[in-house]
Amino acid sequence: MFFIFFAVCSKNRGKESSHIHAGLYKNVDDANDYGRHDAAPTAAAANYSAGHFCRLFAFETGVTVAGYILKRRLDHALAEISSGKKAAGVVLEYGFETYAGFYKAFVKMYGCSPKKYLRICKSKNQEAIFMHGINEIKKILGNWNISTDLEVEDVTETEWQTGKKSEWTTWRVGDVYYLKTNERTKMIRNIKIAKALSDQGLASEFTPVQTKQGHDYVDGLQIFLLTKKIGEPLTLRPQTDDEIGFSENDKLRNKHAFKLGQAIAKLHRALKSVQIDVKPWEGNLYEQGKNAISIVKKLDLEIDEVFFSDYTENFGKLYEKLPKQLIHGNLCVEAAVYQNGEVAAFKGFETYNLTFPRIYDVTWCAGEISPPQIGEYLKTLTEMLKGYDSISPLTEEEKQSVYYVLCATYLKGYGYFTKTAETADLMTRYDKAMVYLAKNKGKFFGLM
Repeated sequence: MFFIFFAVCSKNRGKESSHIHAGLYKNVDDANDYGRHDAAPTAAAANYSAGHFCRLFAFETGVTVAGYILKRRLDHALAEISSGKKAAGVVLEYGFETYAGFYKAFVKMYGCSPKKYLRICKSKNQEAIFMHGINEIKKILGNWNISTDLEVEDVTETEWQTGKKSEWTTWRVGDVYYLKTNERTKMIRNIKIAKALSDQGLASEFTPVQTKQGHDYVDGLQIFLLTKKIGEPLTLRPQTDDEIGFSENDKLRNKHAFKLGQAIAKLHRALKSVQIDVKPWEGNLYEQGKNAISIVKKLDLEIDEVFFSDYTENFGKLYEKLPKQLIHGNLCVEAAVYQNGEVAAFKGFETYNLTFPRIYDVTWCAGEISPPQIGEYLKTLTEMLKGYDSISPLTEEEKQSVYYVLCATYLKGYGYFTKTAETADLMTRYDKAMVYLAKNKGKFFGLM
C-alpha cells in the first residue's frame, strides 16, 4: 500500500518538479550567499511552505537542500582554487572557516581529495565509459575477480511517472552480481550507509564487492560499484493466507516481526552514525499531520472533532520529546531482505534522507491498517515494537506515541494527493483506516 502511495505522490508532483529545481538553483546561484541560504524565499516563490518545499526537493532529487547547498559551495570553491586564486581566501568566501575545514567537507562529500577529484575530472576516458554499451561495461568488470563469461544486462528501472530511466544505472551480471553507477556524491553517501550497516551485521544493496586492488569501487566522475544479490523479500503480513502459503502460521509471522523490529533498531544505529555526513532533511511529522486536518474535515468520514483536538493537543506535547534521527523513511516490508529466515539486509536508500521520530520506521513497516485484519496487524506491530525495544529501548514517550504516529502517517497522506480515478481504491482504504483510528484509540495503547 505505501509503495503505491509514494508512486501516486510522485506522479502528482510531476508538475512541481520544475518549480523545485528551477527555483532552488536560481535562488542559490543568483543570491550567491554560500551557505547562509534559507529555503524560505525559494519556497515562497514557488508557493510552498519551507517544510513542504524541502520535502519535495529531497524526494525529487535524492539530496537534501542542505546537501545540495554544501555541494555547490564545495564546487565553486574548488573551481576558484584551481583557477589560481589563493585557497585561504576562497574557502573563507564560501563559508569555511579554514582550508582544513573545506578539505574535510570535500572528502566526506566526494570520497577523495580535491586534488584527486580534479585529476579525475581532467581524464578524457571517463566520458568514453558512458558512450559505449555492454562491451565497455565488461571491460570495467575486469576490475573484479569474477568470471568474464557472465551475461551482462542493463536492468536500470524506468521511472513510470516520467518515462525516463532512473539515474541509478544498474546492470545485472550473471545471477549473483549487480554493477551500479551514479553521480559520485550520491554513491559515496550510500556506500557510507552500507558500511555502517555492515558494522551492525546487516548488508544493503550498496554493500561493495572489493576490486582486485582491494578498493570498494572503480573510481571516476561516476563511481562503479559491484554488489551481490542478497536473499529475498519476505511478505510479513499478507492480506490472505494464500499470499504467504498455508504452511506459515501466526507464530512464524510474529517470529519474523520480532526479528524485523530488532533489525530496524540496528538499522537506526547505523544511520545515526552517518547522520552528520548524510545531512538529512529535518521533517516534522506532527506538523505534516496537523496541516492535513482541514482536508480530512471536508470529507464525509463522520470523524468526531474530539479526534482532531486530541491529536493536536496531546501529540503536540509528546512530539518534542520523541527521539529523532536519520531514518529509512520508506521502510515498506519489501525493503527488508531475508536469508534463511533472518533479516540480512535493507534496500531503498536511493532517494530518502529524512530526520523523523525513529518509531516512524517501525509503525510504517508494520503495514497497512485494514480493519478486517486488525488483530493480525496489532500482533505484528506489537512484536516489532518488542523486537526494537530489545535492542534500542523505547522511551515512555515513544510507547505513548505509537497511536499518534499512526494517525499522523495517515493524515499527512491526504496532503499529498486528491481522490481521482487512479487513486480511488487507495483513498478508500485510507479513509477506512482513518475512521478506524479515530474510533479505536484504546486498541493502540498498552501494546507492550
